[in-house]
Amino acid sequence: MKFSSRLTELSVSHYKPIAFGLVAVMLCIALVAALPSVFPGVFRFLNPVQVDTDPENMLGADEHVRVFHHEMKEKFSLNDMVVVGVVNDTHPEGVFNPESLKNVYELAEFAKTLRWTEHGKEIGVIEVDLIAPSEVDNIEPGEGMIKFEWLMRQPPETQEKATEIRDKALRIPFLRDTLVSSVGDKPGMAVCLYLPLTSKDLSYRVYSALNDKIATFPKNNDKFYITGLPVAEDTFGVEMFIQMAISAPAAMVVIFILMLFFFHKLVLIVSPLIVALLSVIFTMGALIIAGFPIHIMSSMIPIFIMPIAVLDSIHIISEFFDRYQQTKDKVQTIETVIDELFMPMLYTSLTSAAGFASLAMTPIPPVQVFGVFVAVGILMAWILTIVFIPAYVMFIPAETLENFGAVHDHEKGETHAGIIDIFLGWVGKFAYKWAMGILTLAGILILIAGYGISLININDNPVKWFTPSHPIRVADKELNKYFAGTYMAYLGLSAGEEAWEPEKTATEFANAAKKRGQELTADFPEASVMVFNELAVMAKKTQAENKDEFFDKLSEAAGDKSPTAEGEASFAWDEAALFVDQQRQKGEIFKNPEVLNYLVSLDEVMRDTGIVGKSNSLADVVRTVHRDLLSGKAEDYRIPDNHRMVAECLIQYQNSHRPHDLWHFVTPDYRTSSLWVQLKSGDNNQMQKVVDAVDDFVQKNPPPMSLKHEWFGLTYINVIWQDKMVTGMLEAFGGSFLVVFLLMTILFRSALWGFLSMIPLTITIALIYGIVGIVGKDYDMPVAVLSSLTLGLAIDFAIHFLARSRAMYWEHGSWEKSIPTVFGEPARAITRNIVVIAAGFLPLLMAPLVPYKTVGVLLATILLISGITTLVLLPALIRVLEKRLFVREEPMDASCNCFTCGISAFAAVAFIILSIAPYVPWKWTTLTFIGIGIVPVAAVICGALSRREKCKINS
Repeated sequence: MKFSSRLTELSVSHYKPIAFGLVAVMLCIALVAALPSVFPGVFRFLNPVQVDTDPENMLGADEHVRVFHHEMKEKFSLNDMVVVGVVNDTHPEGVFNPESLKNVYELAEFAKTLRWTEHGKEIGVIEVDLIAPSEVDNIEPGEGMIKFEWLMRQPPETQEKATEIRDKALRIPFLRDTLVSSVGDKPGMAVCLYLPLTSKDLSYRVYSALNDKIATFPKNNDKFYITGLPVAEDTFGVEMFIQMAISAPAAMVVIFILMLFFFHKLVLIVSPLIVALLSVIFTMGALIIAGFPIHIMSSMIPIFIMPIAVLDSIHIISEFFDRYQQTKDKVQTIETVIDELFMPMLYTSLTSAAGFASLAMTPIPPVQVFGVFVAVGILMAWILTIVFIPAYVMFIPAETLENFGAVHDHEKGETHAGIIDIFLGWVGKFAYKWAMGILTLAGILILIAGYGISLININDNPVKWFTPSHPIRVADKELNKYFAGTYMAYLGLSAGEEAWEPEKTATEFANAAKKRGQELTADFPEASVMVFNELAVMAKKTQAENKDEFFDKLSEAAGDKSPTAEGEASFAWDEAALFVDQQRQKGEIFKNPEVLNYLVSLDEVMRDTGIVGKSNSLADVVRTVHRDLLSGKAEDYRIPDNHRMVAECLIQYQNSHRPHDLWHFVTPDYRTSSLWVQLKSGDNNQMQKVVDAVDDFVQKNPPPMSLKHEWFGLTYINVIWQDKMVTGMLEAFGGSFLVVFLLMTILFRSALWGFLSMIPLTITIALIYGIVGIVGKDYDMPVAVLSSLTLGLAIDFAIHFLARSRAMYWEHGSWEKSIPTVFGEPARAITRNIVVIAAGFLPLLMAPLVPYKTVGVLLATILLISGITTLVLLPALIRVLEKRLFVREEPMDASCNCFTCGISAFAAVAFIILSIAPYVPWKWTTLTFIGIGIVPVAAVICGALSRREKCKINS
């Protein structure tokens, strides 16, 4: 007795313990997964439900870009920010009227209160770094110095005062188009507040609190908008789980209604839904118990498992429906159905699982977890389908099934035709008659798909995960219309750490001191050489642990000499003290006027892309202070000509109310600096264009001193993980494609049949991505992941169709005579699957989140294209290749066919190379040569195997 028969017999013989046992096991898994979250203090030894909505975790914790990002944030005291915009496009002065500014002031004051204490730590909005009209300085020329005063310490009471605040803000480059809009002929129509957070996962909490506060303001013409990448990512996480709780049940309701329409028996169609539900409980429970967080990717596991879980169940119910009235014996019918479908269902499940398991090859941790657990869920769904459904059938009383199933004419041996049967009969005849025309049309479609694929735009943007009408998406659009950009990226420039070499430093200083003494002989002919020679000797005798201590000691020594010296010597020692300070500043790279001017050039290059609205850097601080220190006029808004004046500007700035702001742009040793880059778009491809523009500029125009440039910030991190995802997905798909081909070759014991079974999959993927390119849909995370689902669903139909077709061919003796039978029960099951699953996931189109809409549309499209390809193209190909496909004399196993063995070996070698490539230090050329060397060896082995005595053809 075959394994499938023994398994079915076990299920029907012990149906009660099997059915109740499986349900009990799944409920236990659900309890173990849920209890630590429901009773956190009691079940501490178990893993609670953890939620992770941070796209940054798409990269490993040790990924260089993440490590560098956090190092630089700490170095410059930078934090992720919530952007709050206030727009008034009806008042002549925009937001700068007393009523609107009062709201802005109240909102800023309220934002300061958004702090909480958790686990002994204070979290929330960082008040000291809050950017708002009431929290920043106005800078104006004073008498011989700069005057710093609060821009808006209290909201103004008159329009004149409000207008004055606007004009003051607009003359400060840092605030212009960052805090206050200057767009169009009505500057000041909008104001932006920037709320830095201790942790970006507080974004939704702050977002909700701000919305509650805004709702209390009196109704006027002010419009409030809240956006920013942290808000978008955190809000998506919250809404994602709400949507998951709505979409999955809605899909199951539609599937339930459609199955009821097809099979008419409520009691029977409940079984596929139970299988799908138990599969999801097992998979999500296992994921939580194992300690993995529910990420953006893993939240979609139920959506991916349910269609595949239902697919096999519908095949069984469809066959049971068509056969039951022939015997009216549920045991005999279910055993016959399982026996016939066991191998096709096994291989469809294995191929689907292989497709998702291949995602473990990607360098994205959440995608790896997603792929592995979906694969586990698919295999569990197969086990439940094979074991639970036969057991479930046994619970149904015989009288309930009295009128169940297709009406069968016992005299003619035919089933009464319905609309689907008539349609499928026509499709079968059409595919046979117009085989060459169908193949020609398929070729044309492939060419069009190839063109579409060439147009694909690889891009993602977390804000675009929301529909255009979502408040965050609306806010993003509106605020980027008025301001330089709500997306922040940072460009780090570093001269690196200076190695402390005492002897070298002392020698270089002594030589420079002697040279300076000679230069000053015209001013101090009797003292300069003597003083500076003495300073050189001091330098060589000075003992210090680091550079700062070295210069501190020399500066102190020179300062002590000046008061006690007489005549020229006193002035010469003053010059010596100044010289020490100048030498110290040589290591302070970002006080160098040439370097600061280079920062200005970088800003111009980035603005020229049309993507960057502006950047803020140390150069802007220096130019602003320099302007107001000299005259307050535009012509003095420039970098000073010497170190001393730069240093003076920086000292002046530190007299402001926010001196710590300086360290957001430069480190205290002035060897590392950051540029705050404001982008109007968070699209990854836009960020990449800016990166490329900067790289090109730096390559053609090297900085005046050795500087290393490197990007950080959330917008840039998104570029990196998407690039890794696309590359990883392509490699994973290539590997899973080869695995599926090997499985098909083993199933059919023929490489030709293996190739044939891959055609619907190949065409479906080509057309899907061709359509994506032609319609202009970005190749984003959901589109990339759906390639794996395409592999699973498209191959499912092909396996069932080809396996049944081959068996029926030998019964009828020719493909033409087999067509009516093939387009009977097998084609009906495939058609029902297409309709049920495609329509079942259309409720996803109602979701407010774009990834869910994408999954819904592409699932329906995948099923439609793969179904049409299976039912139209495969029959046409079988007619053309009939003589090659159906050989009367067959070898005993696949290894006896030299061609099949050789192709399989080639596929296996290619898969192994693809799998190990990311983990070995060898270049592709090395791996390629290894592969080329293995394939001939495999071919020789295959040739030897095919000549064995066992492989002699039996007629």
